[in-house]
Amino acid sequence: MTRTQEIEQQVTELRRLQAESWPAGVPHEINYRKGQVPLSQYVRAEAKARPDAAMIHYYGCTLSWGEVDALSDRFAGLLQARGVGAGDRVAVMMGNCPQFVICFWGIMKLGAVLVPVNPMFKAIELAYQLNDSGAETLVFQDDLAPLVAQVLDDTPVQRLFATGAAEMAGTSGPVPRPEGMGMAPQADGVERLLAALDSADPFTGPDCADLDAVAALNYTGGTTGMPKGCVHTHGDMLYTAASYCGPAMPDSGADDVIVNFFPLFWIAGENFGILAPAYTGAAVSLLHRWDAVGWMAAVAEHRASITTLLVDNAVEVMRHKEAGNYDLTSLGTTSVCSFVKKLGAAFRTEWRELTGSTMVEAAYGMTESHTCDTFTVGMQNDDYDLAQQPVFVGLPVVGTDIIICDFETGALKPLGETGEICIRSPAVLKSYWNKPDETAHAIRDGWLHTGDIGMVNERGFVHYLGRRKEMLKVNGMPVFPAEIEMLLGRHPAVLGSGVIGRKDDAKGEVPVAFIHLDPEQAKDLDADTLRAWCREQMSSFKIPEIRLVDGLPMTATGKVKKEELAALL
Repeated sequence: MTRTQEIEQQVTELRRLQAESWPAGVPHEINYRKGQVPLSQYVRAEAKARPDAAMIHYYGCTLSWGEVDALSDRFAGLLQARGVGAGDRVAVMMGNCPQFVICFWGIMKLGAVLVPVNPMFKAIELAYQLNDSGAETLVFQDDLAPLVAQVLDDTPVQRLFATGAAEMAGTSGPVPRPEGMGMAPQADGVERLLAALDSADPFTGPDCADLDAVAALNYTGGTTGMPKGCVHTHGDMLYTAASYCGPAMPDSGADDVIVNFFPLFWIAGENFGILAPAYTGAAVSLLHRWDAVGWMAAVAEHRASITTLLVDNAVEVMRHKEAGNYDLTSLGTTSVCSFVKKLGAAFRTEWRELTGSTMVEAAYGMTESHTCDTFTVGMQNDDYDLAQQPVFVGLPVVGTDIIICDFETGALKPLGETGEICIRSPAVLKSYWNKPDETAHAIRDGWLHTGDIGMVNERGFVHYLGRRKEMLKVNGMPVFPAEIEMLLGRHPAVLGSGVIGRKDDAKGEVPVAFIHLDPEQAKDLDADTLRAWCREQMSSFKIPEIRLVDGLPMTATGKVKKEELAALL
């Protein structure tokens, strides 16, 4: 039997097992709400059917579907008038605001290519991404003007538009603005985006209708070198929205409101804050950035039913002195991501008592696969999902297959054995931008080799164990930092942790846990006491050295910067 035949045989068996494990009430097929067309046409359809219905809530300002459709037409027309056409890259560098959404849909309609840029970048990072993508147009937030000016002459950028984070906010409202939002002066000598939209002729089409056309270059985080642009198509966006919204929010629609603070430049923020609303027809209450009071106020004001949080955010809400002042009971299922603090039974119970909603792990995924490859909704009876923790990420979404292969040989692993997670999905990147060798290494025989360690068990459930480069070998035994972090997260005083390895002459490596404690619950708790607790919770070879810290270095997307922890060693 050839390797390909062996893989297809296991895939057939996995699909059978996963069908048997499929949760009741979760659709087992994709029903594209408005057909298999680019999501910009979903926006047009909603605007035509419900032009005055709310699409975006933003600090006292509400934009309707009709308004966003018209404004994005104007942005597409503006770009077209300035010489931008299909396939041209347009960089957008700003925090969450309605202007980002308007630019997004204008770029999609025109058939240009979105290049979202992290507004926390420094000069070398910004210059690299602009040069790598070849973007000749840049829309940016006013407070980034000094940074843009610093790199502009060394990039291909020819057209600049600037806007302010508060420029489309209301003058007042029940959702408070985060501190400092929109305080920067307007960028000098740069065309104002909103003024340009006012005078632009609307794009008259035809809209990009090719699902195979490139829609975005979503750059990876650069953990293995400089970031790489993941080439994603309109079809990738549609499939991700349809395959994930089906199980995660099956009944969502025009009466629902999503609260999103995830950065829109991050692919998870794009999925939850832009694509999911367009696909479902739900409105989105957009927060410029995370703020516990702002989030609670948004849920209460808009009777929001859908949200995605980091577990850390949920804990902050539950422990917040004002939590009792807001009605959060409109929430349905609450999706959470376990980056620093991990989902556990105690947090789930506490959240349910506060909101009536059940916290579930959101998904396994990565930028290369458009992030939403699995789901866990419907697997919470008797906390089944938590009993499988610390590595349970559920079942693949409809249309996605996940297998485990040997890192070195590529040989297929039997069910129950660990190895490299490999994904086959309609949303897998089509290539790395201008990097054919890295593309060929990552995508082999139609399978994305993720570099992540995982396991698929005998029922077809997927387990995630971390990045291969993070795996430690302690006395020859594999130790996964994500597992230790998950176990540490069960301690009520641990606010967050990051685990890395330290070279050791006797053991090869030893795990070192940098731990941020809650001062309210950490009285009389020191490193020795915490290490003693670890001895009761984990195998002896997994017990980490403990380093207590006042805080953890974090990325903009809520992950611990492991390289900075390494510097602390």
